[in-house]
Amino acid sequence: MPDESTTRDPVERLRLVFPAASRRDLDTLMSFYASDAVLDFSDSGLGTYEGADAIRALFEDWFGSYAEYETTADEILRFGENVILTINTQMARLPGSSGFVRLHDAYVFLFEDGLIARHTPYQNIDQARAAAERLSKERAQADV
Repeated sequence: MPDESTTRDPVERLRLVFPAASRRDLDTLMSFYASDAVLDFSDSGLGTYEGADAIRALFEDWFGSYAEYETTADEILRFGENVILTINTQMARLPGSSGFVRLHDAYVFLFEDGLIARHTPYQNIDQARAAAERLSKERAQADV
């Protein structure tokens, strides 16, 4: 898809990430991640995944767990040039179930060279916001 390869703005790229995840389009989804990206699920007790292959395998397992799955970014907030906070809603239905599971959480993304270098999900939105602010300040100081 041309949109994925031409836009380098982190906010615009994230507007494309969530629909790709909802479609379970792993090829498109992974095109947004650097080959050495890190997905840090430590806050949820799920560990850290390093590299595109490990991240893709996690997403395959995650999406495969659900009969239906949709994720949306309710808000996308920029903290500095390359740190983005998203506040999200995930709706999913387990196979054999008629009810949906709803998760409201937040992600902190660090972009480098137009790609996701680090993706950290948080269960607590206030903690995610504080982490995004800290990371943005650290990045600004490193650039000085």
